Amino acid sequence: MKEDSCLHAALICLGMLYYSHAMSTEKLNHLRPSLHGHHEKGKEGQVLHRSKRGWVWNQFFVIEEYTGPDPVLVGRLHSDIDSGDGNIKYILSGEGAGIIFVIDDKSGNIHATKTLDREERAQYTLTAQAVDRNTNRPLEPPSEFIVKVQDINDNPPEFLHENYHANVPERSNVGTSVIQVTASDADDPTYGNSAKLVYSILEGQPYFSVEAQTGIIRTALPNMDREAKEEYHVVIQAKDMGGHMGGLSGTTKVTITLTDVNDNPPKFPQSVYQMSISEASVPGEEVGRLKAKDPDIGENGLVTYNIIDGDGVEMFEITTDYETQEGVVKLKKLLDFETKKSYSLKVEAANVHIDPKFISNGPFKDTVTVKVAVEDADEPPIFLAPSYILEVQENAAAGAVVGRVHAKDPDAANSAIRYSIDRHTDLERYFSINPEDGYIKTIKTLDREEIAWHNISVFATEVHNRHQEAKVPVAIKVLDVNDNAPKFASTYEAFICENAQSNQPFITITADDKDDAANGPRFIFSLPPEIIHNPNFTLRDNRDNTVSILVRRGGFSRQKQDLYLLPIVISDGGIPPMSSTNTLTIRVCGCDSNGSLLSCNAEAYILNAGLSTGALIAILACIVILLVIVVLFVTLKRQKKEPLIVFEEEDVRENIITYDDEGGGEEDTEAFDIATLQNPDGINGFIPRKDIKPEYQYMPRPGLRPAPNSVDVDDFINTRIQEADNDPTAPPYDSIQIYGYEGRGSVAGSLSSLESATTDSDLDYDYLQNWGPRFKKLADLYGSKDTFDDDS
Repeated sequence: MKEDSCLHAALICLGMLYYSHAMSTEKLNHLRPSLHGHHEKGKEGQVLHRSKRGWVWNQFFVIEEYTGPDPVLVGRLHSDIDSGDGNIKYILSGEGAGIIFVIDDKSGNIHATKTLDREERAQYTLTAQAVDRNTNRPLEPPSEFIVKVQDINDNPPEFLHENYHANVPERSNVGTSVIQVTASDADDPTYGNSAKLVYSILEGQPYFSVEAQTGIIRTALPNMDREAKEEYHVVIQAKDMGGHMGGLSGTTKVTITLTDVNDNPPKFPQSVYQMSISEASVPGEEVGRLKAKDPDIGENGLVTYNIIDGDGVEMFEITTDYETQEGVVKLKKLLDFETKKSYSLKVEAANVHIDPKFISNGPFKDTVTVKVAVEDADEPPIFLAPSYILEVQENAAAGAVVGRVHAKDPDAANSAIRYSIDRHTDLERYFSINPEDGYIKTIKTLDREEIAWHNISVFATEVHNRHQEAKVPVAIKVLDVNDNAPKFASTYEAFICENAQSNQPFITITADDKDDAANGPRFIFSLPPEIIHNPNFTLRDNRDNTVSILVRRGGFSRQKQDLYLLPIVISDGGIPPMSSTNTLTIRVCGCDSNGSLLSCNAEAYILNAGLSTGALIAILACIVILLVIVVLFVTLKRQKKEPLIVFEEEDVRENIITYDDEGGGEEDTEAFDIATLQNPDGINGFIPRKDIKPEYQYMPRPGLRPAPNSVDVDDFINTRIQEADNDPTAPPYDSIQIYGYEGRGSVAGSLSSLESATTDSDLDYDYLQNWGPRFKKLADLYGSKDTFDDDS
């Protein structure tokens, strides 16, 4: 069998032109040695004999992509029990059986009917079996074998990406790695060189190179400058078959961008900048802009500006606009064209971030000269002083000179100036100003004690341009003149005891002067010359602008004199001094032994002997008023004693309506209607009750009719009570009112008379007198019943 298999394999190799290289027969087919005489123990100790296996296939090979006119012979199956008489039938099953692979059931030849692709499927597993053609009885056990698809170089290399993007810093050293590109080949890497790739660069020389085995792209030239060329396009090829002729290839594009480094210093495009600004400009106003160019980008191109020298260092400043990378020159102080007409500045521009690798390229800074011209402007007048403080004495006559303000035109034209007072600051028009020379005078007499300071504002306006004006504050101090005499600081009133001791102080007086301190204190107190030897009182100067009043003698009497008026002269320290006479009121009072005041009224002595006339009149008036109140009270009591009910002459309803106090307690205020008693069923319809319904229905007695209006109340009530007592369907009626709600809090408790109504005995109503004012009317009504019966 081994010889037949080798023969068939040799025929296949001769028939296929694609097998240019020899394939060993051991690789085509393998026969494993058959096993003979192997015994196994079966069930119940029976010894089984395994039948001889005549063939076992390992694997076949078939080349991929075969496009010949006839099916490809893969191999032949043949059993050693096949005698060639056609009684054996070969059957093929498994992957692709009957579709891709077919077998001749007589000869056992296997053919591939379709073109195979190893990249789509590398091998197929099939099962072969020999059976009896007539009975389909298996003659051999099934044998599994593999058909492998042999690779040919039919797939070109493919890169993972169609386009690559990479960055590398400019001025990088030669051999700096940029990026690695990778390609793959779908062919079998274990067979031949179909998948062995070699990389090469097609475009991008001489700037870049690529490693043939790894695909790593590296820089090939030194000092590549981003400012000269920023982007490069490189084409890389991958070729299989080890790069030899006949191999397949694929390409990819790589875009390489040079990233920026700070290798360029800033540079001004010109050496001098000319700028100008008006002298009327205010600090902070922009003068001009300048820019140093730096071809670097990002933080490498950031530039900062500084003024490093020049006569305008104190007058100007420069800041950096980081959005435009410009230096902005601004005014720092006010300018004066008449003082200085131009300034010179030396400005430096320097990189913010410096790369130490390129420090050898030189200083990363540059300088430039900036000349600033000051333009003349029409300026408002300028006062010689920022403010003025003037003085004038009070009481000065109108037209007195207060002082002078002065302003000038700072311009070269030196325009004439006119002065005026801002009347919003001088509403009372105390002052005037000479428009030509600026002298300020008074219009009215000034009073320091009324207004000590006047704050006004003065305008200075150019004659030829009234829009140009200046304003200055002027404070005018009114100087004091001793024109006010000192007076008592307040209204004083003193009290002394009748038993006051001599040389005893009883009050301290102080004074007040409206004038300034120079014309006021120190105060001098004295008695007028005519009473300088006053026998009752004397003064003691305390030398602190106060004076103490002392009793000169003891033993005062209110009966003789209860009031003293003491004149006191007060002089100030002004030049010349001024004085005034002030009167102190002194009252004589009665005091106890401790010196405490008891009374300062002289009539207190008269009250000890008898009452005064006013007191007697007041007492009599009170007595008369009390008598009038008593009379009125007695009159009202008599009117209330009239009988409340006249049984025979008045209508019962009028009296019963007023006795709503007999309801179900103090809180039961339901209105009463006599019609309820006259017709219990209700005139306006039957009102359902909320009581428990009795077990049997009570039929009303015939002949029950509403009672007439004019009836005897006692008979009427007794009749209704009797009917209610005999009616089991209705709750009892209590007197006139229905006591469905008796209220709460009544001190009298229940007033029900149901139990008493069934007896003939009379009740004693005297206890009603003790129930308080709420039941007074009821007590009077029932208490007077016997009296009415006796009279009748």
